[in-house]
Amino acid sequence: MKTDQNRITELFNIQYPIIQAGMIWHSGWRLASAVSNCGGLGIIGAGSMYPDILRENIQKCKLATDKPFGVNVPMLYPNLEEIIQIILEEGVKIVFTSAGNPKTYTETLQKEGIKVAHVVSSTKFAVKCEEAGVDAIVAEGFEAGGHNGRDETTTFCLIPNVKKHISKPLIAAGGIALGSQMKAAMMLGADGVQIGSRFAATVEASAHENWKKKITELNEGDTHLTLKELAPVRMVKNKFFGELEEIYQSGRDKEALIASLGRARAKRGMFEGDMEDGELEIGQVSALIDEILPVETVFRNLLKEFEETKIPFL
Repeated sequence: MKTDQNRITELFNIQYPIIQAGMIWHSGWRLASAVSNCGGLGIIGAGSMYPDILRENIQKCKLATDKPFGVNVPMLYPNLEEIIQIILEEGVKIVFTSAGNPKTYTETLQKEGIKVAHVVSSTKFAVKCEEAGVDAIVAEGFEAGGHNGRDETTTFCLIPNVKKHISKPLIAAGGIALGSQMKAAMMLGADGVQIGSRFAATVEASAHENWKKKITELNEGDTHLTLKELAPVRMVKNKFFGELEEIYQSGRDKEALIASLGRARAKRGMFEGDMEDGELEIGQVSALIDEILPVETVFRNLLKEFEETKIPFL
């Protein structure tokens, strides 16, 4: 892949327009620093970290790489103000916000010289991001794993529509694990890509080995978007998922869904390795992932596939 500057590489001062998603229970300092050292943008996922753990991860990431890296901050985080303060104190230069109003902290962060990107699942919210003054917009199709949009708009439909309505740099997310998919997203109008599931199944990801192995065994149809009554999540169909389905069949009781979720279901599954009773969040593209690889190998494959994907004239 040619390394000429485009809007994303210039904005974040990186070599390749490849951003690693800030996934809960996967995206610690080891994964983020490895991605950054390969020329992409590594992201620490604050959504599964207590404030002191986030600070530790930021400090270790600064020691492990001299390249740019960022922090993903879900705006629904209960310790949000403390998280923002840690980011400012530790001198983080890039923040990806999600699951909330982009206006909340964009100006505060930008005043400190921080670049801000916000994740959305629709053109309507992409426009609101532009109005809020963010530096870049991540448009994520419903193929993606984890928390998702309610409209179930696919990446192929979402990216060209968002591109028509905004002028800010655009990052495509959802259903991207191969270099050919990266090229397709950029041909649709994206300036770069955000990749989650492929980086979840890497040596450096902080998730449990049981979960990483499970990712490599998934086939088409093994994930499903559910829990729209609370917050839509794409997850693996396991015993826990079956419990949720039983609640739906008995009348879609919102309180029963909340009770079934309990506390720390995602941690139990992805971090502690319970493949039956844990919440296992991953994208549809997991069907294309059949190996746990080092980040360096993932990058090499992405760039090779990108270059080898030729678009013949009809």
